Amino acid sequence: MKTEWKNFLRQRGAEWIDPDAPLAHFGNPAQELSLSLTGEVLVDLGHRGLIAVSGEEAESFLQSLLSNDVRQVSDTHSQLTSLNTAKGRMLALMRLFKHEGVFYLSLPRSMVEPTLKRLRMYVLRSKVALEAANDAFVQFGLSGMHAAERLRKALGTVPETPDAVQHIAGISVIRLPCGRSGQQRFEIYGELEPMQKLWQALDVHATPVSSTSWELLDTLAALPEVYPATLEAFVPQMANLERIGAVSFKKGCYPGQEIVARMHYLGKPARRMALLRAPDADSAVPGQAVVIRAGEAAGEVVRAAPHPDGGIVLLAVLRLNSLIEDESTLHLGSAEGAQLARLPLPYALEDAAA
Repeated sequence: MKTEWKNFLRQRGAEWIDPDAPLAHFGNPAQELSLSLTGEVLVDLGHRGLIAVSGEEAESFLQSLLSNDVRQVSDTHSQLTSLNTAKGRMLALMRLFKHEGVFYLSLPRSMVEPTLKRLRMYVLRSKVALEAANDAFVQFGLSGMHAAERLRKALGTVPETPDAVQHIAGISVIRLPCGRSGQQRFEIYGELEPMQKLWQALDVHATPVSSTSWELLDTLAALPEVYPATLEAFVPQMANLERIGAVSFKKGCYPGQEIVARMHYLGKPARRMALLRAPDADSAVPGQAVVIRAGEAAGEVVRAAPHPDGGIVLLAVLRLNSLIEDESTLHLGSAEGAQLARLPLPYALEDAAA
């Protein structure tokens, strides 16, 4: 995080427990978490990292590697996409957008270096440059029922559809899919000074909160993530990527394409991602087991976040039979662990029970 931005946030009440970790809260963590579901919130996205991909062959380079059709990415359109192994297992999941001719991959900071290392294996003689760009921009999120209205008032315009991008006076705004209950969400990137002014304009109505709130919103929106603990754990369809527009079945070859296409055209995934609630759990971590009956493995955690009403919500990739058997009882970690209840996904799955 840029020192100037960190000092700016500190002056507005931000507190850090660990100076090298994302900010912890703005004074009242419980209230901040509650407001993320009921009000309008501003969230520093310093827990997210960026990879910059530039050069005259940047587009063709990414097109040959990623699961989505990179040719659709422009100054006005972003996309979710994955990097996979030859066996179709996800190595990273990122949002890809373009700014001043450079492609940027947004993903968890913990995934920047391993993803860079993997991408560099494919450079060979390609005319492309790859670099970590974690501090290339100040980045924060805005969420709430009136988020679009607030941004429009501050900037004069706002992207109207999910994945759309607008560049306004040195600031790039990406509209995310609607959250639960129609929440409007935006990721915002820009240089220090215009971002400071925009934050000040927005925090008249929006409450600054920590990245924990953004994790909660992402989880409730059933947006998967890949972390070091879940590298190569999931084929894209297991994490519902084709249901959120992160896979193209019309583009050319890329690592794992044959596996992903075969699953799409000839069969169905043996596992699917579900949204779950654990009222009695304090936490869950990516890769943690979800079990059924007498400790029989049912799947594993993708991501999790605390819920303001207590307990946690989580996304987990589960065997299909554990999703469709009404008598099944899911537990976190072990048969003695916290019991898990199913919550409805915000999008439909064609080949899993509702």
